[in-house]
Amino acid sequence: MKQFLITLFLLAAGASSADAGGLKSLESFVKTVKSGQAEFTQVVTSPAREGQAPRVKTATGRFEFSRPNRFRFDYVKPFVQTIVADGQTLWLHDVDLNQVTARKQAAVLGTTPAALIASAADVQALQADFVLSDAPDKDGLQWVLAKPKSNDGQLQSVRVGFKVAGDAATSTLAVLEILDNFGQRSVLSFAGFKVNPALPATSFNFQIPANADVIRQ
Repeated sequence: MKQFLITLFLLAAGASSADAGGLKSLESFVKTVKSGQAEFTQVVTSPAREGQAPRVKTATGRFEFSRPNRFRFDYVKPFVQTIVADGQTLWLHDVDLNQVTARKQAAVLGTTPAALIASAADVQALQADFVLSDAPDKDGLQWVLAKPKSNDGQLQSVRVGFKVAGDAATSTLAVLEILDNFGQRSVLSFAGFKVNPALPATSFNFQIPANADVIRQ
């Protein structure tokens, strides 16, 4: 479960531009929302095995980001875990194991769901390797569907749902759905989304805990 949650943010995804629907909301989100903060609930559903029901696991936490290239996921339940991108390094901290994994951010986050919703400076930065299209409106949200052009990775698709303000000038992140090639689906629902809060730079600093095992990749 822990490894799968981490892997979600290292899978490839991306975008191509368009003029309407969910893509228009994506463009609005990237252009106008330069920082954000929200609570999230993540539900991971694994495919059913023969004679068994699908396995469902739930986690909750807090998410914040500052464009470009900085974001933070703090998982609180059912276990404490932190994912921090500080602009140079992606830090993964497993509190139970007292283990920290450090990776060069540029090498792993260029075309990922995390880049799509939090790190990219503009839509053009998301256009290289993936196809993104409008998906039908659902649950009062406008949706973008992203599919990788290459079949080499683990990702099958990403759907991003945006809530559009009454004046349609600002779109806020509501839901992120990730489906991998093994049939596992992760749905992150964001609540209490704050648009452009003043976040201190220290929010994206990561201090290695004392006596932690550090793995650099």
